[in-house]
Amino acid sequence: MRKKVDCRDYPSEMNCTLVITGEEEEVVRAASEHAVSVHGHTDSPELREQIRASLKDEMPQHA
Repeated sequence: MRKKVDCRDYPSEMNCTLVITGEEEEVVRAASEHAVSVHGHTDSPELREQIRASLKDEMPQHA
């Protein structure tokens, strides 16, 4: 099942609304890069584990 992480779940001064969806490893990698480049976090195993722990299952879209 695809996973997602939503910046709106983590309020910040930037009011970021980015949602990243994909396979788990893709989302963790992209979200950690986003957290570093946009939110000023330091890339670390701890950051990636926090992101991994916060992933949610993507609900399939019905046509």
